[in-house]
Amino acid sequence: MPQESGFPPPKRFKAGSPLFTFPRNPAMQTGTPRKPPTLPLEVQRRQLPIFHARPQLLAQLRGLDCAVLIGETGSGKTTQIPQYLYESGIGRQGIIAVTQPRRVAAISLATRVAEEKKTELGKLVGYTVRFEDVTSDETRIKFLTDGMLLREAIGDPQLRKYSIVLLDEAHERTIHTDVLFGVVKMAQKKRKELGKVPLKVIVMSATMDVDLFSQYFNKAPVLYLEGRQHPIQIFYTKQSQSDYLQAAVVTLFQIHQEAPFSQDILVFLTGQEEIEAMAKTCRDVVKHLPDDCPQMTVMPLYASLPHSQQLRVFQTAPTGHRKVILSTNIAETSITIAGIKYVIDTGMVKAKKYNPGNGLEVLAVQRVSKAQAWQRTGRAGREDSGKCYRLFTEAEFEKFDSMTVPEIQRCNLASVMLQLLAIRIPNILKFDFMSKPSPDAIRAAIEQLSLLGAVEQKEDQILLTSMGRKMAAFPLDPRFSKTILLSPKFHCTEEVLTIVSLLSVDNVLHNPPSRRDDVQAVRKKFISSEGDHITLLNIYRAFKTLGKNKEWCRENFVNGRNMMLVSEVRSQLRDICIKLSMPIESSRTDTGNIRQCLAHGLFMNTAELQPDGTYATIDTHQPVAIHPSSVLFHCKPACVVYNELLHTSKCYMRDLCLVDADWLFEAAPDYFRRKLKTSKN
Repeated sequence: MPQESGFPPPKRFKAGSPLFTFPRNPAMQTGTPRKPPTLPLEVQRRQLPIFHARPQLLAQLRGLDCAVLIGETGSGKTTQIPQYLYESGIGRQGIIAVTQPRRVAAISLATRVAEEKKTELGKLVGYTVRFEDVTSDETRIKFLTDGMLLREAIGDPQLRKYSIVLLDEAHERTIHTDVLFGVVKMAQKKRKELGKVPLKVIVMSATMDVDLFSQYFNKAPVLYLEGRQHPIQIFYTKQSQSDYLQAAVVTLFQIHQEAPFSQDILVFLTGQEEIEAMAKTCRDVVKHLPDDCPQMTVMPLYASLPHSQQLRVFQTAPTGHRKVILSTNIAETSITIAGIKYVIDTGMVKAKKYNPGNGLEVLAVQRVSKAQAWQRTGRAGREDSGKCYRLFTEAEFEKFDSMTVPEIQRCNLASVMLQLLAIRIPNILKFDFMSKPSPDAIRAAIEQLSLLGAVEQKEDQILLTSMGRKMAAFPLDPRFSKTILLSPKFHCTEEVLTIVSLLSVDNVLHNPPSRRDDVQAVRKKFISSEGDHITLLNIYRAFKTLGKNKEWCRENFVNGRNMMLVSEVRSQLRDICIKLSMPIESSRTDTGNIRQCLAHGLFMNTAELQPDGTYATIDTHQPVAIHPSSVLFHCKPACVVYNELLHTSKCYMRDLCLVDADWLFEAAPDYFRRKLKTSKN
């Protein structure tokens, strides 16, 4: 792997040493003309590497109950195997399920396969993601997120409507993926014992710990598929980078000034804020480049981006423009973006970390694993030879963990335990996890569910209470489910449904960094001194009152499409309330009731103002600060509840609500008595 190319340094867009050296390219100005894919879909299918393996692959899969399939990047496994199985009649007696860790992958793959099958999306081929079901009675190939198949298992632990389950991107090891492994394995075993139609399970990935997966799935045979990975040159920085964002911008513009405009660039960043900030920087810098430089079309890609905007990354850039995609790890796997020649890997990712000892779950930016770095590199060689610029030294890379730690070993497990109990797992403490979480994490999750009134312990058994069963009916974090279920007591179910729906959809507000003053000016009329939850409620009420007006959304920096999604989510949550025979009332202008209800549901996420003016969580006395995006940032409320903690330079509380300490003691007297006693000791 070359460290540097030995060519003279390129032109620089700003002062400072280049991180890499590049060959000069005389074709830079004109570029290579973009060729839109004009081949018929059937021809494209036949050109995939997997096509030649079709007969042997089907012959092997037909006779196996379970298989582990390693398909190299670009082999076509995800789109073609479900079609091959359907076309050959394997699994025709039920639905073929294809699970994906991410919503955008499930939707884009279903769309592609529906096109290849020349069928309307939602008919033969459909998808199901949280709060969106595009399937019908005709659907036989169904793409869905891991979490949605898990929810289906609550109503049907044997997954009887499915004949085949393809567990795709298995290496990602998300919390839902790992639980799904155990649930699918159990369903397969149960159906065999009862003499029912067998469930075929195919575990797929481009890279994984083959022995671990094969052993877990009863020594399943491992099948290998060749891919279409082209050679990729890898470059490392000479020195360690203290500011990976600055390094990414420098590298991006070095490439932009030297490479033909037809060669697109994919940059891996950690989250929406970084992506939007870098997008603004790129657009600003481009204005000051020499006239002979190509234009740049910057496209963000992250999970909470509206689906229509996510789809833009698959479109060809205008003639004379280079497409630059700024993405989270969403682009590591599953989705293939045409035209990518260069990958810039910051080597960073935002991930959850959970400490069962103090109960804190925080989002933190950390180093990727080697496996993730290789996945990112592979994005540059899908269609032709490519280059990957790693913004870390080779010595640093050698110190990365080999594989990503499974999410189930670094997350709060309360939601998982509630789901397993709802699926009627006989003994959740002995559930067959591929990578077992720590006993401390399991104990902490059960204690949280117990505090929420969702479980009770009888002898050695953990059982769901009637409250717990109702909580499991909602596709939400247990704390939010409990908040909704408590809302009739406070006569504010309508408002709580709105608030929980707003919190379930990311980025309902648009905050362009270049227009910060304008944003603050128009938001003033909505701001509540009682916190972010009531502020969001005010914005939604205005949105609804004005007939969901697009112009109003634009003027008030509100993401109209995501607000429409909030309405859909709210409608579905309200339907669940009706099925549970809950009285649905509105508190109208009484916001005190709403805050009291939030305090009763989120009492484990509380912080108090300290004598020195800082904040600390009530339960573990962890120092925390109010996030700058909160409407309470310049205030000093005595006591707040928050939604989550984000760890950057400090541990920040996000989405805050002003509460009375008395409400918290009323919500969980034993819990707070115990915490006070601990703190005095």
